[in-house]
Amino acid sequence: MAETIEKNVTENAASEKVLKVSNLSISFGGLKAVDDLSFSIDRGQIYGLIGPNGAGKTTVFNCITQFYKPDEGSILFTAKDGRTHELTRLPAHKVIRLGLVRTFQNTEIIRELSVLDNLLLGAHSQFTSGVVSDMFRMPWARRQEKAMRAQALEVLEYIGLQRLAEESAAAQPYGVLKLIEFGRTLLCNPSLIILDEPAAGLNESETQTLMALIRGVSRDYHCSALVVEHDMRLVMGICDRICAISFGRMLAEGVTSYIQQHPAVQDAYLGKEEA
Repeated sequence: MAETIEKNVTENAASEKVLKVSNLSISFGGLKAVDDLSFSIDRGQIYGLIGPNGAGKTTVFNCITQFYKPDEGSILFTAKDGRTHELTRLPAHKVIRLGLVRTFQNTEIIRELSVLDNLLLGAHSQFTSGVVSDMFRMPWARRQEKAMRAQALEVLEYIGLQRLAEESAAAQPYGVLKLIEFGRTLLCNPSLIILDEPAAGLNESETQTLMALIRGVSRDYHCSALVVEHDMRLVMGICDRICAISFGRMLAEGVTSYIQQHPAVQDAYLGKEEA
């Protein structure tokens, strides 16, 4: 059993925790996928979760977003209105309405739609008009649709894709599709974006663009990010703090320089140089 090793880092007592995971555990068929894991993320912080394949990273994501219900533990999420919610008590479809959204390893794009319409799929949780209002094109439904469309165009400009708004998604390269999925999260008024392998399949230039966007969203949208990524250049380049896990248990948690030098992390994930 890996020993939990923590670095004594001075914490800002005034910082607001957007997410606090405490003693999280879940098992599948007797196999402990996540074992007594605890960490927290500050408002506006970019936080990395790393570990070797099978370490339990995606399971942690699925527990936070309530795709899985953990066996034990607490997951507290503070929305932008300042209210704190115990996520384990909520169904998955209600979590996104609080401003906690995620991307997936594989792009979820409807290729028959335009780039703009694909982005607008991310706004569905923000619509307050009902089915009847939408069906009969009531004035308030049209106003809301217009406002969301304008917001989507602003997001497209922010991520550098405004020129492609009316182009077919099917005609776009993979790097653009990843940006569409990332931009879609911004239409949910997020407090926390969970990014699952955001750089997978991207070339060096596309990865650099993505890194700049993640840093920008933290600053411009006052939004935190939780990142799982095997590209250590991205993780070490953008994350304020990192939690390294193995077999569902924490190995170490701290700032990037501490994680890079931690012997248990080097052995389990980063690789230790031979003497």
